[in-house]
Amino acid sequence: MKIRDSFHPYAIITILFWSLAYVFTRLALQYFSAFPLGFLRYLIASVTLIIVALAARMKPPKRADIPWFLAAGVFGFFLYMLAFNKGTETVTAATGSVIIATVPVVTALLARVIYREKLSRVKWLATAVEFSGVVVLTLLDGTLTVNAGLLCLFGAAIALSAYNLLQRRLTKTYSALQTSAFSIFAGTLMLAIFLPASVAEVRTAPPVQWFYVAVLGVFSSAVAYAAWSQAFAKAANTSSVSNYMFVTPFLTSLLGFLIAGETPALSTVAGGAIILFGLLVFNFGDKLSAKFKKPA
Repeated sequence: MKIRDSFHPYAIITILFWSLAYVFTRLALQYFSAFPLGFLRYLIASVTLIIVALAARMKPPKRADIPWFLAAGVFGFFLYMLAFNKGTETVTAATGSVIIATVPVVTALLARVIYREKLSRVKWLATAVEFSGVVVLTLLDGTLTVNAGLLCLFGAAIALSAYNLLQRRLTKTYSALQTSAFSIFAGTLMLAIFLPASVAEVRTAPPVQWFYVAVLGVFSSAVAYAAWSQAFAKAANTSSVSNYMFVTPFLTSLLGFLIAGETPALSTVAGGAIILFGLLVFNFGDKLSAKFKKPA
């Protein structure tokens, strides 16, 4: 498979910027409230995508598909962002990333029911290995935070799983840019209910906070979601893309070290190694298994 026809680069770009979002969201929440931050993040993302859409002369969606884009906006941005930001207020970045790392499992189960997508035994085994790596990374050094924020983050995980399935459907008809842009536009309109509170907080925001929000809006939202949609458009099934989310806790820890100076613990190295091993098994295990089964 040629690199331009592969979903892997797009999934990697998304996971990199989403991992960065955990660190920058925690930093931005030192000044902004959870809900205004969500609105500002996607307002910047929408402005970015509007500029791109005008330059690319992007066509509007068909009237019959507008409800699907509204649904994507509800689950992927309105509900997800409210639950994610609220949960992140009281939960550590490491704990937040491990809860969101349940998304591939939930997505795979929903895709099995709704789209009749099947995963081989090797892929299910690889999924279990990856999730165990997330648990090792989070629990070995006792970083799991148990509080009400967990419920919000579990809600965010379910919302994001629903969004993944909607992206799978929409990218069969629309380009990745169209799919991500219209979904973000819909979500931003819903989040506009927090416009008054956002204006009040923006007036006195220090420059560094604007930098955090700008990165979240442009890279962790506009670029990341466009790449995510492109990955779904190129992948054979939904789980192949969503499975990359298992890498998020490991990358979050590494970025926390690079940006915030947090020294990686042994659990980060051990859990990260298990996650990467599981990812390799998920993507190449079936091919290796087929080779061993071939008669000599």
